[in-house]
Amino acid sequence: MDKLVSSAAEAVADLPSGSRIAVGGFGLCGIPTVLIDALLEQGADELEAVSNNCGVDEAGLGVLLYRRRIRRMISSYVGENKEFARQYLHGELEVELTPQGTLAERMRAGGSGIPAFFTATGVGTQVAEGGLPWRYDSEGNVVRSSPAKEVRVFSTPEGDKEFVLEEAIVADYSLVRAWKGDRHGNLVYRQSARNFNPVVAMCGRVTIAEVEHVVEPGEIGPDDVHTPGVFVQRVVALTEEQVADKRIEKRTTSGPRPAGAGAGTGRDR
Repeated sequence: MDKLVSSAAEAVADLPSGSRIAVGGFGLCGIPTVLIDALLEQGADELEAVSNNCGVDEAGLGVLLYRRRIRRMISSYVGENKEFARQYLHGELEVELTPQGTLAERMRAGGSGIPAFFTATGVGTQVAEGGLPWRYDSEGNVVRSSPAKEVRVFSTPEGDKEFVLEEAIVADYSLVRAWKGDRHGNLVYRQSARNFNPVVAMCGRVTIAEVEHVVEPGEIGPDDVHTPGVFVQRVVALTEEQVADKRIEKRTTSGPRPAGAGAGTGRDR
């Protein structure tokens, strides 16, 4: 089945306002920037976004956030986005903070047809006991908090231990970026850009992949496939210019340190 569509705009044309979208990437690495920009132009709003983070100010998911297209976030890390913090603390954005590994497993479970699972992560904290602020009002008062979750004791090789129940995540649409893919939707991610993309691709009812290098079916060896085409419904081939347009969050150099600089290795990060 040929899943190649003509443009990112066509790929997201039917994504309605109010949808839950899962978005791949980590920081600015491996994020589907072209699809995000197309969604911005498309105009959908009131979105619930599931992603490790919300990009940075004016980049990645940050472009949707800045224009008030996102009403709710399920994420792990939000420290690189000042506008995110401002909206959250002023009651303009609801945020469900989730431990990073738990977030990944919630999406993997959603793609595997597993409705929930038990994990030791978060036991004895507000993650399990409830009370994490999800939404503030404009005066800084908490108006919605996380609920308490079921905790059960299971026998382990180390003895009886408590585990907290976490529900799976299934998204209406998933947006991912791959280094290589074919017309059937089989995808390969490159190095650290693999990050959240595989589990994001799994959990979407409709998964859309922007692909840097589109090849013909059969050119990707079966053992090299990271995301099988069964999880992908639409493939967008990127232009050379789109492939080359990749931002760096923080640039450091390995040159001589200026006099008076603090301790550190000075190595690239």
